Amino acid sequence: MFVSVPTRSGASLRWATPLLAALLWAAFLWALSRPDALQRTLLLEWGALAGGAPGEGPWDTWSDPQQWLRLLSALFLHADWAHLLGNLVFLLIFGLPAERVMGPWRFLALFFLGGALANLFAVLVIGAPDRLIIGASGAVSALIGAYLALFPRARLGVVVPLGLFLEFVRAPASLLIGVWAALQIVFAYIGPAFGAVAWAAHAAGFLFGIVFAIASRGAIARRLRRLKGY
Repeated sequence: MFVSVPTRSGASLRWATPLLAALLWAAFLWALSRPDALQRTLLLEWGALAGGAPGEGPWDTWSDPQQWLRLLSALFLHADWAHLLGNLVFLLIFGLPAERVMGPWRFLALFFLGGALANLFAVLVIGAPDRLIIGASGAVSALIGAYLALFPRARLGVVVPLGLFLEFVRAPASLLIGVWAALQIVFAYIGPAFGAVAWAAHAAGFLFGIVFAIASRGAIARRLRRLKGY
């Protein structure tokens, strides 16, 4: 189930993770530049709607193609700076090493498929017409699940502020995942996101990432062998 990390000499350019981070930033800044009324309209038009109009069945609204598109567009909408930065930090921490191993296209497939399926699951579980599901948390959860499945004992380099200095340390991936989970709990009960965290999306994304990694481990191993030249 586990694969080895390629050497530096075989590493290829990682462009998918920085591109996603830039797109998330750009989408947030663009939405933030709109007037408040237009920001709300934007969320209603492109966020994933948890349910349809009163009296409709759970699948009635899915006859509209835009409803399916919302599952992807919602990944690029965030409620506030804390929501965005939390996703960006863990996207970069886990996305860069994951892309290095998986390759950019498989990495992008994991991000978008995991995010869309996570949003779909949350929509069906919540099922309240007045609830919106936004943010890349489901997609980031898929990345974290995939990385944990591939490298359960890996250590990742992170920069930690120690007083007036910044220190580079290598921390176990499992510890960073624990920090990520703790932050989700904190944001669920403190601040503007109180009571608004879509736990179903996080759980569904995480489980999808594990399944995706297990199903892809053969293709990933072949890719790493090609990079190493055998």
